Amino acid sequence: MENEIINRVAQSKLVTLDLEDYYPKGKRVYFDISEWLLEGIILKEHDFRASASNHDWSQYDNSYVALHCSTDAIIPSWAFMLIASHLAPFANEIITGDLQTLETVLFTRVISELDIYPFKDIPVIIKGCSNKPIPPSAYTMLIQKLQPVAKSIMFGEACSSVPLFKRK
Repeated sequence: MENEIINRVAQSKLVTLDLEDYYPKGKRVYFDISEWLLEGIILKEHDFRASASNHDWSQYDNSYVALHCSTDAIIPSWAFMLIASHLAPFANEIITGDLQTLETVLFTRVISELDIYPFKDIPVIIKGCSNKPIPPSAYTMLIQKLQPVAKSIMFGEACSSVPLFKRK
């Protein structure tokens, strides 16, 4: 058949890497400590410790927690450490910062642990569209990790990719 349609993408060694496939499963929680401050700005140690002692920490089981203060209060480091000590038996990860910082920390770990040798000497497309909150820094870290081994790296979809790197 001379008019047969050939799917050259399916026949190529091209591999699509979707960071969404590596998204750590678990609930994300924004823990705002301002709720435990007097008028949202004053940390009274006795009251703060009482709030920490009386809180149900088990609700954070298998969660990823971002500790933050939404007000302009000056919070001593020990306050975040105290909350983290209560969360530690339950949470998968605890950071001080917002939810975007949490995702960046999670993907830093994911990419550092990524086995890159299945991508050795082959063309790779890093999928760009995602339904999950993949931080932009994850893509930057990923290309740095893949560049030493991949034959070429593109971004997007097989039908409309943007070339980023090609080994000489």
